Amino acid sequence: MKRNTEVIHAQQTLDPVTGSHVSPLYQTSTYILPNYDEAVRLNQNIDQGFVYSRFGNPTVDEFEKKIAHLEKAEAALGTGSGLGAISTAVMSLVKAGDHIIFGDVIYGCSFALFTKILPNFGVDYTIVDTTDVNAVREAIKTNTTVIYVETPANPVLKITDIEAIAGIKQDHPNIHLVVDSTFASPYLQNPLVHGADLVVHSATKYLNGHGTVTAGVIAGSKKLIDRCRMPFMQCFGAVLDPFAAWTIMQGMKTLGVRMERHCENAIKVAEYLEKHPMVEKVYYPGLGNHPSHETAKKQMKGFGGMMSFNIKGGLESAKTVLNNVQIFSLATSLGNVDSLIQHSPSMSHFDMTEEEREAVEIYDGQVRLSVGIEDVEDLIADLDQALGKL
Repeated sequence: MKRNTEVIHAQQTLDPVTGSHVSPLYQTSTYILPNYDEAVRLNQNIDQGFVYSRFGNPTVDEFEKKIAHLEKAEAALGTGSGLGAISTAVMSLVKAGDHIIFGDVIYGCSFALFTKILPNFGVDYTIVDTTDVNAVREAIKTNTTVIYVETPANPVLKITDIEAIAGIKQDHPNIHLVVDSTFASPYLQNPLVHGADLVVHSATKYLNGHGTVTAGVIAGSKKLIDRCRMPFMQCFGAVLDPFAAWTIMQGMKTLGVRMERHCENAIKVAEYLEKHPMVEKVYYPGLGNHPSHETAKKQMKGFGGMMSFNIKGGLESAKTVLNNVQIFSLATSLGNVDSLIQHSPSMSHFDMTEEEREAVEIYDGQVRLSVGIEDVEDLIADLDQALGKL
């Protein structure tokens, strides 16, 4: 099947009782077990059936199988949020005394996890520019167990060459490469194909596409996903609700056409902004002058709907634009069918100090756009009138 057909039909569960066209929703916390022996067997082999929805649920299971199929993975695990996916994946791979390497541009809450939470449990870290393969190689220590990459990176759209980073770890069998591919979605990028060990998504974003749920997902080998599920999901409890999983699957049916329209609109918005006299710089990998444009072309099927841009006049100018848009909604999320705008320094990346932000080009006068699927002429006109207030 080709991509749009896969998105709609792959791993869909048909209801054998009613023949329902839409997969059924199993909104249940527990399951009736036929006898003692079967209860014991299933509790010890939770991948062979259902005993309790913290471990597995038929609706969530269908969602996981669809993601595994789209990501070319052996298995997947749904979680209650994107951070639930990130923390579960990383915590399943580290222990006290280990060392992790992560990119200098990542989501602010991921940054907080690595710099404020994990050190309390004896996990050391090094921050590097993951677009510099040599810098990653030089950062490796004897106790390094995880390299964590976000590509495209939030909010300045750095693109890391996944295959190049995966090549480094071939000489270090104890290192796992984890890639956050939320900005791309499985429709545009498959990190496991390029050598990653685990891929994580905030399913809240493009997978759902309509801003109606909070969810996450991890995909990878069955061995690694089983470890994420038991004991880490079992004990940490970042469980995906069945209704949320069902809702995401309804959104995923249009993932292909949405992503194509996001990409189509975003390049036009980026080209408009690049020419605007009040815009200092546009961060979008689809532009030929983006430093990682060629890498993005190599590993992505499209450049996505996310971008950031710096406005002349700094914070006050950014406030003016944020307060005057009419079609773009001021909101902290992304990936919806409708366009969103945010101020990254004070919203998604408030956990970083000003010095840390500016070191990676997250400036006070910068805003981030999640370009939706509206008529692009209206989006450009909205930005034009807001920038015209400066």
